[in-house]
Amino acid sequence: MTLFIRLVAPALLALPLLASPARAEIDIQPVTTPGGIEAWLVEERSIPFVAIEVVFAGGAALEAAESAGATALMATLLGEGSGDMDAQAMAEATESLAAGISFSSGRDSVTLSIRALSENRDQVIDLARLALMEPRFDADAFERERARALSGLQRDARNPNAIAARRFAETAFAGHPYALPVSGTPDSVAALAEDDLATAHRAAIARDRIHVGVAGDISAAELAPLLDRLLGDLPETGAPLPERVEFAAPPGVQVIDFPGPQSLIFFGHAGIPRDDPDFLTAFVVNDLFGSGRFGTRLMRELRERRGLTYGVGTGLSAMALGEAFQGRVSTDNANAGTVVELLRAEWEWLAGGGISQADLDAAQTYLTGSYPLRFNGNEAIAGILASMQVQGFPIDYVNVRNDMVAALTLEDVHRVAARLAQPDALHFVVVGRPEGLEDAGL
Repeated sequence: MTLFIRLVAPALLALPLLASPARAEIDIQPVTTPGGIEAWLVEERSIPFVAIEVVFAGGAALEAAESAGATALMATLLGEGSGDMDAQAMAEATESLAAGISFSSGRDSVTLSIRALSENRDQVIDLARLALMEPRFDADAFERERARALSGLQRDARNPNAIAARRFAETAFAGHPYALPVSGTPDSVAALAEDDLATAHRAAIARDRIHVGVAGDISAAELAPLLDRLLGDLPETGAPLPERVEFAAPPGVQVIDFPGPQSLIFFGHAGIPRDDPDFLTAFVVNDLFGSGRFGTRLMRELRERRGLTYGVGTGLSAMALGEAFQGRVSTDNANAGTVVELLRAEWEWLAGGGISQADLDAAQTYLTGSYPLRFNGNEAIAGILASMQVQGFPIDYVNVRNDMVAALTLEDVHRVAARLAQPDALHFVVVGRPEGLEDAGL
């Protein structure tokens, strides 16, 4: 829903750096169907099961402010009745095939995930095609899901994390769709009608924005006609993507009064684009500095040494059209000024070459050692293959990524850390009743 949730998805990246086993080669086959659809496939015949992940680039970024939340609601309802089948009939048909067909949406994408036994995959593909091509958006399902969405927004209005994330995004990306919550606002969702969902469907579900990953019991020859049947009749083009946006939050602090014993602090500044040559190095820098796991610099300094928080995390929010280097921490109201001062000091440590060889060694060991754990099944692999394409990775990336991480030197890391960390540019959003901000110079 929020910018930060996008940020802290695995390893604090919405679409994380993707991994392969440290030693074994992953055989990824490029597939081009007769109809021109491109996909990446990892063929695995040991289990009679296939997973297919289809990512449509665009997502909530395609929405106008007055229809914010339409894409999220549309994606929810794609599985709630299609063609001549209502929601109950669709659910029963899917269950009878021991299959999974689900849709999700985010800031930059709408995703279709399919799980099918080999013996049933043709029937499962037909059901998924029906959901994509002929959504019903029935009035009863629409009202039910809209009420659920509004209830969620009401909870967010009382959630310090959601409040801080929304204000941070509004300030950082003012005037751009990234300034709006993925799930919309109470006013925009209340005003939605079934026609708005049909418009969102036309905008997002099209062939010109497809990325496909497939893993499991299927060959390239079998996959090609299957994908043409699933996706070949979609419209050629969807709505154009908006322009890129630069991070615009100025240095300083915003305080949003909120009753309670703690302050929730969002902080950050401009980041590095995903296609920047320094991005992998910046990812390693963030991992050892503030990725949120134990042993990182911020966790040691704020939690372990001083007991000021249960957890603190930072990350590279590398969205399709904009980026940030940002983080989140909560602390007692009485410690808010101290935490802000410490964060600025740690940013200066990072920019000033504080990272040691031991820090780098530990990060490289962790990142290369944890790498294979992401390939833990056909569903995970299919998702990895699709997101690799979204991010612009070359097809052999999974087989060279560990070597790239291991090859980084302390000189590389210091250079990129100095570029990434901008202590004087930090913007803070504090939700709570913080004390000591004046002493922190804010």
